[in-house]
Amino acid sequence: MNLVLPLLVLLAGIWSIRLPVETPSPKPLYTFPIGIQAYTYRHSMARNVAATLDTIQALGVTEMEGELPTGLTADRYQSMLAQRHIRLVSTGTSYSQLINEPQSVIQQAKALGVSFVMVPVIPHPKGQFTLEIAQNAVIDFNRAGKMLKEAGLTLCYHNHGFEFQPYEQGTLFDYLVQHTDPAYVSFEMDLLWTVHPGQDPVALLHRYGNRFKLMHLKDLRQGVKGNLSGSTELTNDVALGAGQVRLVEVLRAAKKAGIHHYFIEDESPIYSKQVPQSIAYLKSLNE
Repeated sequence: MNLVLPLLVLLAGIWSIRLPVETPSPKPLYTFPIGIQAYTYRHSMARNVAATLDTIQALGVTEMEGELPTGLTADRYQSMLAQRHIRLVSTGTSYSQLINEPQSVIQQAKALGVSFVMVPVIPHPKGQFTLEIAQNAVIDFNRAGKMLKEAGLTLCYHNHGFEFQPYEQGTLFDYLVQHTDPAYVSFEMDLLWTVHPGQDPVALLHRYGNRFKLMHLKDLRQGVKGNLSGSTELTNDVALGAGQVRLVEVLRAAKKAGIHHYFIEDESPIYSKQVPQSIAYLKSLNE
């Protein structure tokens, strides 16, 4: 009996069976710790620091940016954060304190165990951020930034919208970046305060790369037309993904620029509802 033909038919049948192909799991786009800007919880922090930190911990937050709460020592605050597995990465200081009391700023930052000191605004008359003010800021930031670097800290200036006044072929923000010393001065990009004055955060990240060390994840309500005032209604802060910021493109550019620390900041009256939504949105994004 010729067994060759039946055997070939059997083998052909086996080969024709389609084995299931495993589809690779999508890679998450956001791969960094979930961070929060403590200013988001400024009102509850003033009432009860421990309870507020419990709330933040329950959200899965492991990094924070913020200042020492009133009434606590740096050691006590560090202990409260450590108990909740939260690391304070960056702290803020005012421009005047940085310039007039740099050693005090350094001492406080070292006591808090942070790596970054952030200045949120350059003082100026409302609507009058000028080249002269920017020039003085460059001198001040370079001098103070050198002192911070010698102490093992990194100075970051946080844009607040008004710096994008037109200047030559760019803006006064370009002037700040281009004239500060990269060895001593870095930047924290606030997304709302980049989009509100009409700037493209992706283009800025491509242009200045690793000059940006930190980022505020903050979205601007759809339909809001911004300006150079550095001011908008608090209700214009919306959950990430619900506003004007092209967050997927921003995060891709930010990762390429080398940013490793991101802080959700939400100043709206309904931040307690929106922050969980923002975290869920971040976790939902894939490459």
